[in-house]
Amino acid sequence: MLHGQNYIGNTLSSETNKSFKTFNPILNKKNEFNFYEASKKEILDAVNLAQNAFQKYKLTSGKARASFLEAIAVEILLIQKNIVEIYCKETGLAVGRANGELARTIGQLNKFAKLLKEGNWINASIDTGDPNRSPAIKPDLRKISIPLGPVVVFGASNFPLAYSTAGGDTVSALAAGCTVIVKSHPMHAGTGELVASAIVKAVIKCNLPSGVFSNLNSNGIQLGIDLVENPVIKAVGFTGSFKAGRSLMNIANNREVPIPVFAEMGSVNPVIILKEILSKNIDSLSDQLSKSITLGSGQFCTNPGIIIGLKSKGFTDFSNLLAKKISDIDSSCMLHPNIISNYNTNKSSILNSPNVTNLTRFKNDQKANFPKQGLAFVSANDFLKNKLLHNEVFGPFSLLVECDNLIELDNVLNNLEGQLTGTIMGTEKEILNNKHLIETFKEKVGRLIINGVPTGVEVCASMLHGGPFPASSDSRFSAVGIHSIQRWVRPVSYQDFPDTLLPDELKNNNPLKITRLVNGVNTKKSI
Repeated sequence: MLHGQNYIGNTLSSETNKSFKTFNPILNKKNEFNFYEASKKEILDAVNLAQNAFQKYKLTSGKARASFLEAIAVEILLIQKNIVEIYCKETGLAVGRANGELARTIGQLNKFAKLLKEGNWINASIDTGDPNRSPAIKPDLRKISIPLGPVVVFGASNFPLAYSTAGGDTVSALAAGCTVIVKSHPMHAGTGELVASAIVKAVIKCNLPSGVFSNLNSNGIQLGIDLVENPVIKAVGFTGSFKAGRSLMNIANNREVPIPVFAEMGSVNPVIILKEILSKNIDSLSDQLSKSITLGSGQFCTNPGIIIGLKSKGFTDFSNLLAKKISDIDSSCMLHPNIISNYNTNKSSILNSPNVTNLTRFKNDQKANFPKQGLAFVSANDFLKNKLLHNEVFGPFSLLVECDNLIELDNVLNNLEGQLTGTIMGTEKEILNNKHLIETFKEKVGRLIINGVPTGVEVCASMLHGGPFPASSDSRFSAVGIHSIQRWVRPVSYQDFPDTLLPDELKNNNPLKITRLVNGVNTKKSI
């Protein structure tokens, strides 16, 4: 079923004997397939193909790119059964999760195809000239967004489909008119290979140039470094740890010509629980949060890692109830031995910190790669003294922080770094009486939530999946939804161009019938 080779454009290649295998965490053994690491020459070949293909691909129409994305969706669905089988072997995740993530991947492709057909994303703006203006003639200025160039996308460990080979970064970059080289994640290289094969088939069927897409294998970090350092690459998409994301940012910034790295690097997603709602809904709140903390074995960047409350009998009762419910939930398999090892190390660092109390207990040892879920408790005073407690523990773990009063709670919030999300749980009355919490959160997070949980990222135009550093590298952009396309484009202005030389998006008669900002007014009318 799998060949383990690299896709250098439309061509399969395996020039080295250096190979690796993926791992089945359920069976706790390596899978049978070999994957061959890309050589230096294969990397350069992929980069050069991407650059050559970009010169043609950037000129394709929005409708042609939309057809391409739709063709990718069709090709993926044709091999859906095979993809799900390999996905489950490489992740330990259930078939239902695999099918759900595949459906989300298909949905993203179709949403971007629709966006391209509508054409309004191009940000067309026209200010017509005035040769009679005095004392200086007003020039005719017209502006649109154009693609940046070849893009490198790093596959994410925890989302082998929706954030990887044909995931949001890849699809939004292809929609923008950029060519894409994917650095396949070594934990799910087989899933990546199958999805890559579907993309390549779509490239061929749509008569696009070889090099619009490439997929490269590696079990180490050097491949990614080589790609980011290559002067042909114009931008990077990354979802993963802060350490890796920051390293890529440093490499990109130290180039002779720096490039943007759009990195989503995790979050502790603080949740505030106010007193009144806790006194009324302790059972439902503990149920809601226990399921959110343990969902998918906690392997989400939106996992609620810190829960902040005010000192009271209600918060003590809630803490004990939440600990019981978390302990009662059957643990689920984590993605890889390396991930559960990091989880155990980071969890132990928190639990071994001064004045931190472990609230969860497990009588029996877990099966290999099945984690012991965790909930710990600390006072706000001790939390503020120890920066280690502010760090993300990637997995099914959360830290309860008890504050003596609202002043101390405000201090805790103000000392947190940038986050993807921030949640307030309270009655409408008590939230209205504490609206300053919303204003504080607005400075810290990308998405604010009232009486919900942060897990679950809806793919839609109004979703903001990003946040102030270090949650993401650029808080102005989302990694999810159709507006994520704006990461891969830059504006360019045309001054005093004759109509015949203008792109269709800016011509007087508006042949594409898109909405444009003409002299300050949004309209589809011709000029």
